Amino acid sequence: MVPLLRTNDAVLISFIEALLDESGIRHMVLDGNMSVVEGTLGIIPRRVMIPEDESLAAVRLLRDADLAHEIDPACLKAAGLNADGTPA
Repeated sequence: MVPLLRTNDAVLISFIEALLDESGIRHMVLDGNMSVVEGTLGIIPRRVMIPEDESLAAVRLLRDADLAHEIDPACLKAAGLNADGTPA
C-alpha cells in the first residue's frame, strides 16, 4: 500500500473516496479516528492508501479531477513518475 494523499480535509477525502469507488480502485483511509486522540485539532492528517499496483490509475484519476497537487510523492514514485508527472 502507498499513500495517495495526506490531508485534514474531510470533504476532499470523501470526494476522492467517491472517485476511487467509481473507478474500482481499492483504497482505505488511515488515521481517521486520530481526532479522538488529538482533540479535533487537525494536526494528524488522514492518509488515503491504495495498492501499489493501482497507483498509476489513481494518479491519472486525480489528475483528471484537477487534484494533481494533492498526490503524495510516494504514490508518484510507485507509479513510476517524477514529481512533475513525467515518466521516471
